[in-house]
Amino acid sequence: MSRQILADTCVSISELKKNPSFVVSQGEGFPVAVLNRNEPDFYCIPATAWEEIVDRLEDVELNAIADARQDQAIIEVDVNDL
Repeated sequence: MSRQILADTCVSISELKKNPSFVVSQGEGFPVAVLNRNEPDFYCIPATAWEEIVDRLEDVELNAIADARQDQAIIEVDVNDL
């Protein structure tokens, strides 16, 4: 069964085992598809790219919470009461 490869750079698992840091650098900051028997097995990404993905996912989650609460009644609070 064929699967779409969602990266511009592909390497084999054997290449990854030889030099993982080099494989990551080949992606120039973008994901590298690691192939097993010519099918994508997983994607290898630099830590900075992963951190950006996690930040964006957190933003999506917070936006969903804000959207769900937008029709709730507003509660007035005095800062001095806190």
